[in-house]
Amino acid sequence: MASTKKNSAAQATPIDQRETFVSLQKNFADSEISVAEKLKTLYSLQEADSEIDKIVQLRGELPAEVEALEQEIASMKERSAALTAEIDQLSRNIAEAKLSIAEHESNVERYQGQLSNISNSREYGSLEKEIENERLLVQISEKVINDTRVEIATRKADLEDLKSYLDTRTEDLAAKKSELETIVESTAKEEQALKARREECAAKIDERTMSAYERIRASVNNHLAVVGIYNGDSCGGCFSTITPQRRVEISDNRKLVICEHCGRIIINPDFE
Repeated sequence: MASTKKNSAAQATPIDQRETFVSLQKNFADSEISVAEKLKTLYSLQEADSEIDKIVQLRGELPAEVEALEQEIASMKERSAALTAEIDQLSRNIAEAKLSIAEHESNVERYQGQLSNISNSREYGSLEKEIENERLLVQISEKVINDTRVEIATRKADLEDLKSYLDTRTEDLAAKKSELETIVESTAKEEQALKARREECAAKIDERTMSAYERIRASVNNHLAVVGIYNGDSCGGCFSTITPQRRVEISDNRKLVICEHCGRIIINPDFE
């Protein structure tokens, strides 16, 4: 019973991203599928991934450019909405200032009407002061209106410039999207078939080997995790010389061979 538990714990050992090549080779060999078949599957997986990479490269920077344009346009639309809201608020400020002017002018007329009925010089002086204050408030409101109109004109000019630029960028986005859609459409069937082939290969490979494969692909610039022998005696990934003994092991396709220099899996593509 204790032995069974021990074996289960060993089988459930999590994948260590830093595991040694020796442990990976041992795991690769311990399988119902032959090493040669697993190597052939890995090679087919790499071929599918390489073809998918070419399709992605064909799209170039278009996906990133489309995303950047969409973000830029969204930002400009927010700015446009903010400017429109500012203009509306400034217009309301002018309307309020006009109401204030009408109220102050009405007070001036009322105070002037009261002047003819006052004989007391003190009250007369007080009303004159009130009239002067009301006229001063009218002037202040008129200045507010003039300054606000200048602000509105500036905001409207900014809004027009923004809308013009927004139209240009929207056209750019439409062109980029159209170009990207054309490329995606032209490669859609091929990409779908390659992805199906990739999934089929990946399903045949154990989790530990698949993890190592993905890790190697992510660590090298050309994303080649599985390579053949270059020029008869070198690694097809880093072009470092391979020893005669390891070349024999690679030719036999009976062992997982990993390049000591770049960490790529080296196989013999001639499985026949």
